[in-house]
Amino acid sequence: MMMKLKKLACFLCCYLAFAAVVKAQTAPSLLTLKDAVEIALKNNYNIVLAKNNKTIAQNNVTPGNAGFLPVVSADLTQNSSDQHINQTRSDGTRNVLTAKNSNLSYGPSLNWTIFNGFAMFANYDQLKTINELNSVTERDTVLATTTDVILTYYDLINQNEQIKAQNGAIAISHTQLKYASAKFSVGTASRLDVLNAQVNLNTDTATLLNLLQQFKVSKIKMNQILVRDLQTDFSVTDTIVVDDKMVLGDILTNAQTQNPAIISAQINKRLADINLRQVQATRYPVVGVGAGYTWTNAKTPAGFTQTQNARGINYGLTASINIFNGFNQNRREQNAKIQIDNAAIGIKQTQLNVESQINNLYVSYLSGLDLVKLGQSNVAIAKRNLDISLDKYKIGTITPLEIREAQRNYLAAQSTFFAAQYQSKVAEVTLKQITNNLNIQ
Repeated sequence: MMMKLKKLACFLCCYLAFAAVVKAQTAPSLLTLKDAVEIALKNNYNIVLAKNNKTIAQNNVTPGNAGFLPVVSADLTQNSSDQHINQTRSDGTRNVLTAKNSNLSYGPSLNWTIFNGFAMFANYDQLKTINELNSVTERDTVLATTTDVILTYYDLINQNEQIKAQNGAIAISHTQLKYASAKFSVGTASRLDVLNAQVNLNTDTATLLNLLQQFKVSKIKMNQILVRDLQTDFSVTDTIVVDDKMVLGDILTNAQTQNPAIISAQINKRLADINLRQVQATRYPVVGVGAGYTWTNAKTPAGFTQTQNARGINYGLTASINIFNGFNQNRREQNAKIQIDNAAIGIKQTQLNVESQINNLYVSYLSGLDLVKLGQSNVAIAKRNLDISLDKYKIGTITPLEIREAQRNYLAAQSTFFAAQYQSKVAEVTLKQITNNLNIQ
């Protein structure tokens, strides 16, 4: 049994050494945060779709689409008939003939609505407002994608630091196993101590493998956001710097004028106002003019005139007004006014939701900063305690359980410190996203 454990320990050492050599020889290229954001802004599908929708909305803002301009068309009409005619004249004679009649008319025509209760002006304002809303949506999509890249990147840094800490724990477990084996060989330690040290090493190795798996999954997520080969390998930096100068009052103030959700709600309120104008426009008369030039060629063999060619201008004026439509006009106006009230409520609700989100994130932000400060001190203390415990274990003044406890405390202190850094950074980045103040240095 002892021989098998030694072989397993030797195998693990060789495996980790080989992995380190391979890693050094095939080190992946460094992906900086700035590069990651630039790649995402260029390739991300959500951003491409948002830009396309913005272009469509921008293309729709034209006087013709709003109804200001006339419609000019070229028309052609061809009518033909083949008739069998049996005539009885007044003098009693009969006449039987077959007549082929045809009528061809063609020419340009113009139709122009010159007044429709100012609806065309409301339509044009609606198109411009929808374009503005799509611009906000595009910026929000870019902001959300950038935030996703940043948070994923810092999550990778956090996981990478956890992996480094776990590698350190494995190194300590190797040292503990070496000490236990040496003591056992001279008879100052039991075989149980060696077995416990081996179990600790195996447990730490299994934890490392799980961390490496999670790290690989996060890399795949990053590659997906960047829209590139999901198996593309890369490395990240090892530093998380948290902006500790953020003030709650400034964040709340900036959110009222910069937050995309609040701006979108305000634009939707303007669209509701425009919709009321469009509905009210149907109370007014609709006035239009029309004109055209027509060529006509008619053939009527059975008539008094066998052929007739004509050409000339036709023009006119049309006007109509809605007098009664089953009280639907009043109903539509009442509903439009309710929609305006709903949009105003939507603004207040969105503002409240954003303020609540900011306050919650700010609590997490401050808590993370406090934990970072405490974590720095705790890591140093735990490291000193572990070093002392290793020295004591080497000379046999403490038990294996005590050295394992010191090792766990050090690992837990590191994990808490890294998690606090990540927590603060997530809160900071999200707060800056909410206020549209996200910058990549």
